[in-house]
Amino acid sequence: MLFVLLYPFSVLYGWITGVRNFLFDLGLKRSSSFSPAVIGVGNLSVGGTGKSPMIEYLVNLLDGRFQLAILSRGYGRETRGYRLANDTDDAATLGDEPYQFYKKFKTTVTVVVCESRVEGITRLMREKPSVQVILLDDAFQHRAVRPLFSILLTDFSKPFFTDFLLPRGRLRESRWGSRRADAVIVTKCSDEPSLDESHWQRSIHFYSKAKPIFFSGIRYKKPVAMGDSSPAKNVVLVTGIANSATLVTYVKSHFNLVHHVHFDDHHHYSAADIENIQQKINSPDTFILTTEKDMVKLISPALKDVINTKLWFYLPIETYFLKSGSEFDKLIADKIEDHLTIHSSKS
Repeated sequence: MLFVLLYPFSVLYGWITGVRNFLFDLGLKRSSSFSPAVIGVGNLSVGGTGKSPMIEYLVNLLDGRFQLAILSRGYGRETRGYRLANDTDDAATLGDEPYQFYKKFKTTVTVVVCESRVEGITRLMREKPSVQVILLDDAFQHRAVRPLFSILLTDFSKPFFTDFLLPRGRLRESRWGSRRADAVIVTKCSDEPSLDESHWQRSIHFYSKAKPIFFSGIRYKKPVAMGDSSPAKNVVLVTGIANSATLVTYVKSHFNLVHHVHFDDHHHYSAADIENIQQKINSPDTFILTTEKDMVKLISPALKDVINTKLWFYLPIETYFLKSGSEFDKLIADKIEDHLTIHSSKS
């Protein structure tokens, strides 16, 4: 019944996004190109495909070879407009994911937030003219910028070719939008040899044509203490992310999960949230585990008087490729090198 009720709204949503894309395709709405190599990372669905770990993978791949910047919208921040990250910022002023990038890479990578990607790149080029590569976070639908290379991510557990448009499903635009991608990466795959790559390639290429397809997974590192303590065997898991299924599976396989406190994506933690969570710790062999994305909000000065950091740990993650990772690396690096060589010869 719900499917029938939502279907007309999905049709209307698809028509609106389809007309918008058609206008860009015809050139009636403008797309701008820039002299830095712009690499876009995004998806067709609403959240949870692993964009942040992929951005970090690209930083680790390209840092030291090129001058890098990350440009994000800064979803959920309390500021607006263009903002160049600095040491006075936090998750409230930048957004949780950009602040995570800044904390991790601030010594070598410029981090900028701006709702308008065109304005963001234009001002970034003026203020940081040495930047050679700009990584666009969650920008697949922001067609006012024409990236040099566009990476489309799709979750192994919920691939775009089986999903439907909002509000019936989770797609922000038609499956056919995948044709704009220069490469498709299936994320959060398992290492099981049963992965039927030919099925995935047929299903994806039906919509995206002959674009290269790669398969990646998420690797969790050891829990990192937020205070002076060591992890125990029992875990209260706290998440404010779009899709926590993979994380829950991992925690269950490595710890005794006694409770999962789940908030919506980009949740703003209050003092009451922290107190309620910490009250669930009733034994010394239990600790609180959260994500790195949540951690950057929990270290807010507004929470320092209520959070008991000795109880808290966060779990860093990283992207890895099941196979053909070196091919992906070379594809990206060669594309950037060629682009910069051409623009260097023109200047």
